[in-house]
Amino acid sequence: MTHPHPPSAPSASAAPGTAPAPVRPGGVPAQQSTGAVPGPPPAGRGAWAVGRERLREAATTEPGRLQILGAVLALLVVAFGAVTALEVTDRSSAADDVVSRSQPLSADAAAIYRSLADADTTAAAGFLAGTLEPAESRTRYTRDITTASRLLVKAAANTDGSSASAREIATLNEQLPRYTGLIERARAANRQGLPLGGAYLRYANQQMTSALLPAAERLYAAEAARLHRDDDSARAWPYLSLALGLVALGALVWAQRRNYARTNRVFNQGLLAATAATAVVLLWLAAAHTVTRTELNTARAHGQESLQVLNTARISSLTARANENLTLVARGAVLTEDGKSDKYEADYTASMSALTTALGQARELADDDAGRGPVDDSAARAADWRERHKDARAKDEAGDYEGALLRVVGAEDSTGQSFDQVDAALERALAHEQNEFTRSAGKARDALTALPLGAAALGILGAAGAVLGINRRLSEYR
Repeated sequence: MTHPHPPSAPSASAAPGTAPAPVRPGGVPAQQSTGAVPGPPPAGRGAWAVGRERLREAATTEPGRLQILGAVLALLVVAFGAVTALEVTDRSSAADDVVSRSQPLSADAAAIYRSLADADTTAAAGFLAGTLEPAESRTRYTRDITTASRLLVKAAANTDGSSASAREIATLNEQLPRYTGLIERARAANRQGLPLGGAYLRYANQQMTSALLPAAERLYAAEAARLHRDDDSARAWPYLSLALGLVALGALVWAQRRNYARTNRVFNQGLLAATAATAVVLLWLAAAHTVTRTELNTARAHGQESLQVLNTARISSLTARANENLTLVARGAVLTEDGKSDKYEADYTASMSALTTALGQARELADDDAGRGPVDDSAARAADWRERHKDARAKDEAGDYEGALLRVVGAEDSTGQSFDQVDAALERALAHEQNEFTRSAGKARDALTALPLGAAALGILGAAGAVLGINRRLSEYR
């Protein structure tokens, strides 16, 4: 009779008084539970801390270091391309404003001043011609007023409503109808042979010189200031882009030296492509801004500054002509503050002095014969003007009013003829310098046109090259 085996005795190694370990089916002992329940991670072991720990662990192995290096290189190249695109877009926009907005508005403001001054001059000349104003004089006056009104509408459409320019435009729009109304009253009285016409004409001139022309001058100054701001913005160096480009290029060169030191391989195609893309953008950026600054310097020195001086000269000639006409209209009725001299004659002398000074400056700024020729012609005609004016004044002071009138508004050998010759020469000089400015400023703008898109595209290609180059090294560890 067979008896069943007795249960196995506890292991001798088990501690007295401890329960034996449970046995799984098949005789495999189960792991003894310690009774501990998993708790929350220790304080400070959040996602950020865990990520930082993993990054530290990755940095202790070569594959991990390569992954970090690839990410840093890609980020630097992309940041360089993006910042370059943003900064160059800003400067390109400013250069475009110089060409298509600021400078045209500045030129329009100067044209408004010239049109108003010429209208005042023409009205006085027509008044001196007699009771029947010549049709040519009336047509010229109407054209000047129409031009000023049209340019005011254009300036208002392109100017911020809260700016200083907008306030001056509002003043001009308010005062211009008052001036034209006074001129029409002067004409009506003159046609009837009434002396009151001269008083209305002088009052209209006072309105022009005390309200309209100062507002037009302030408008021109405001637009010229805007032109300078846009010009300064366009020529500013993109220091952040250049700094990022140098850092990215240095990091890529260092990564390739590191790769050579660890693998003895001279070239890594991906890193080499990223370096080439970064170098191209950096050189393109430096070259484009050098060209832009050079052309803007040329535009400012031989275009913008010349235009300002020539505008001053033309305005001085218009002012001198208006005062010369009013000298005969007033016939000594208006004196200077000290009561010793004819006011209009004194103003004529001051304006002619300003014209001479401005013509001298314009000749110094002119950089070619095409620019100097009209200025020299204007200076010669201004000299003739002075001589004819002296003759007219001598006749007037001798009591020969009709003789003086012929020397001022006559068809031949008159100061009016000299004035027209000076004005025509100045117009040619202004047209030449305007073309010089537009050409140089256009080249400055064009130098930056393609750079934002090119920088962004090359930045993406460079980042892709850096990632591919690093991945090629990582594949050697798999």
